[in-house]
Amino acid sequence: MGYPVIYEIDLIFYPVLAAIGIPVNLVAIVILIRGKCGLSKSVSRYLGSMAAADLAVVIIDVILHRINNMYLPISFLYLTPICKINFVMYIIAVDCSVWFTVAFTFDRFVTICCQKLQTKYCTDKTAKMVIVSVFVVSCLRSIPFYFSDEPAFISDNMPWHCVPTTAYLYSPLWKAYEWIDSVTTPLLPFLLILIFNALTVKHIISVNKVRMRLRSDSANQNDPEIKNRRKSMILLFTISTNFILLWLTYVVYSVNWPVVNFNYTDKYYSNSIYILQQVGFMLQLLSSSSNTCIYGLTQRKFREELKNGVKYFFTLNGKLCKQSVSGI
Repeated sequence: MGYPVIYEIDLIFYPVLAAIGIPVNLVAIVILIRGKCGLSKSVSRYLGSMAAADLAVVIIDVILHRINNMYLPISFLYLTPICKINFVMYIIAVDCSVWFTVAFTFDRFVTICCQKLQTKYCTDKTAKMVIVSVFVVSCLRSIPFYFSDEPAFISDNMPWHCVPTTAYLYSPLWKAYEWIDSVTTPLLPFLLILIFNALTVKHIISVNKVRMRLRSDSANQNDPEIKNRRKSMILLFTISTNFILLWLTYVVYSVNWPVVNFNYTDKYYSNSIYILQQVGFMLQLLSSSSNTCIYGLTQRKFREELKNGVKYFFTLNGKLCKQSVSGI
């Protein structure tokens, strides 16, 4: 009996995702740390934190969990304590990635719509406090999930693999906590991002109308303020659409069914619910490689920094090759 189509897709999808996701997020982190993208310090903090969280998601879940399960059966990763820690770290990384996106969206909302609050809130110090707070809350919120699994079996006094405990599967408290978890990530972020983006776009449109009435048609075409606001609208729509589309399948699944088959214990399973779950995981993890691209590559100076980095890499490579040849 062969593997179902969804598992065959997984065998190709996750290695490709890792090959793209790791360099993309690493490059984004390096460029944002350099601080030469023309972005404010608070924006650079949020985008850098998002890239770091997305990188953690790719490493923890895509490589150490999924690719390891499919291609690289590293034995010590199957020890129950390590398996449980890996699961908790994955939840923390996803939580941070989602809520850093919300924090960034709110920062842009304040910058554009709340001029009086902007000078107090949109600062490097506030960004640091928000990032640290999100990380600490995510860690605390994820601790209970460490106790949701138990060993599948014990061999030579060593616990192996992780399977859900009976309490996790049937306890009303765990079911309630699962619902709270689904609301916290990503239902509430969905709602907040939509609200902030809608209010921001509404503000931009109303301000643009006022400016257009006060200026002539020729002046409107060359108005840098209107151009900047138009770019902000495009960026916000792209961000919200990308986030919602890539998370939507996972949200539908997590609201209706508990998370099962997380460890690929049934590779031959072809039930529609299982397929929906796996598609949701794939799209959700894809967002870990696309979020930073959307935020960064829509910025002209970010692209310039990327080009400069590529040029520097090839120039340095050429110099090293010349030195090696001359040394011979």
